[in-house]
Amino acid sequence: MKSIILSSAVVALLVLTGCSSKEASLSDAEKAAQEQAAQKETVVVNAVDQEIVDSNTMTSVEKEFTAVYFDFDKFSINADNKSKIGTSANIVNTSAKSFSVKLEGNCDEWGSDEYNFALGLKRANAVKKSLVANGVDESRITMVSYGESNPICSDKTQACWSKNRRVDFKLLP
Repeated sequence: MKSIILSSAVVALLVLTGCSSKEASLSDAEKAAQEQAAQKETVVVNAVDQEIVDSNTMTSVEKEFTAVYFDFDKFSINADNKSKIGTSANIVNTSAKSFSVKLEGNCDEWGSDEYNFALGLKRANAVKKSLVANGVDESRITMVSYGESNPICSDKTQACWSKNRRVDFKLLP
């Protein structure tokens, strides 16, 4: 009986003191996997941060552009707009050099939908040609026509309609 009590005490002592002072060690593969996971998290966080910076930069640069306005039923660029386009070309080649430019052609409500979509595209193309003439790489420019579907003013006045005959500049990543 004495031997049972003694052996029980020895086993209990071994169980209680067994490996308590040893630290768990990771294999090299487990360490590498943990480091790789930490690097992936850093890359994802950096990518999200960069996307936020790019978005903020795009928004601030887009505010520098001014719309190009057109006369009724016209797509030719007048003298006032030539200076606007020159300024816009300078912005595209400096502040927005890492972005592409989308030209959005717009029209007033006069004319059929088909006619206005075609006229909006002609207006965007006229601005594109002028930007290219001012040194912007043609491959960085895309065009779209919204026709009369994207008005910024909805009053039934000449002043309002003239605000809708325009080409807007948008930046693309």
